[in-house]
Amino acid sequence: MLRFVLRRLLLMVPVLFGLSVLLFAWVRALPGDPARALLGERATPEGIEYITRLYGFDKPLLEQYWIYLQQLVTFDFGSSVRDGRPVTETFLEQFPATMELAVAALLFAIVLGIPLGYISARRRGGVVDGAVIGGSLLGVVIPVFFLALLLKLVFAIELGWFPTTGRQDARVDATHITNFYVLDGILTREWDSSWDAIVHLVLPGIALGTIPLAIIVRITRASVAEVIHEDYVRTADAKGLAPQTIRDRHVLRNAMLPVLTTIGLQVGLLLSGAVLTETVFAFSGIGSYLFDAISQRDYPVLQGYILFIALIYSLINLLVDIGYGVIDPRVRVS
Repeated sequence: MLRFVLRRLLLMVPVLFGLSVLLFAWVRALPGDPARALLGERATPEGIEYITRLYGFDKPLLEQYWIYLQQLVTFDFGSSVRDGRPVTETFLEQFPATMELAVAALLFAIVLGIPLGYISARRRGGVVDGAVIGGSLLGVVIPVFFLALLLKLVFAIELGWFPTTGRQDARVDATHITNFYVLDGILTREWDSSWDAIVHLVLPGIALGTIPLAIIVRITRASVAEVIHEDYVRTADAKGLAPQTIRDRHVLRNAMLPVLTTIGLQVGLLLSGAVLTETVFAFSGIGSYLFDAISQRDYPVLQGYILFIALIYSLINLLVDIGYGVIDPRVRVS
């Protein structure tokens, strides 16, 4: 297993290097001048020249890329053109909010998606199967922002069951260590703080997790429906094994490989799709900050944030590969 993991880690190096080249070229190809966008109406030739020299935009592209590559190795992505703050510092402050939201949405999708997909496959063609398929189609076609607004209107404003905005009630005296509010409440034993953070995650987590839920349901249903007709499942049933044993050891374990792939892909989509959800529920995550960076041509922020997300996406894919090896030993051997 160790050699298997090391091989996957080595494969990440050329992938990240190629991504850095593409990202550097893409950001430089964006229309507009970052110095002029920063200065706005106050832009003067002298001011534009000063900002251009300050951030190295006047240097040859190869030299700019070499400096950028050195920054990648040390995780120093420079400072924002807009506010002058280090990109890494801002990312570490705002990323926990997006990550907490993505984890909440993924847990919602997995906890409901896999059982619903399994039940639907076992009762294929019945009323339950039709209801699950219809619900999954509805979950895919409803836009995230519309569902977020609907949930907010019904459960937060009309019924008052959940808070409307933010990550935590301002009246809660919470100690923040990692900026992961739920984890901070557990570490400091401030249980009211942790619970309040969880309550604030419910509605945005459901809104963001609806599309992954629908996809996981459909993939699980298709995979289980294919596996239950395999010879080894019929043999296990003929031998008189308990239904729970057949379900856990023979059906679900073999049906989980495509589901695991789907879950890994959804993590990246959740990180990128959190922008609208964060906007509706006023979550102080990376989505709105990245949107502003695009509109302002803030090169350091764009390069740093996108590469951070790509690194996390690569690590998630690594965990998916390791999960393959755990579920199916043949993957490790091959």
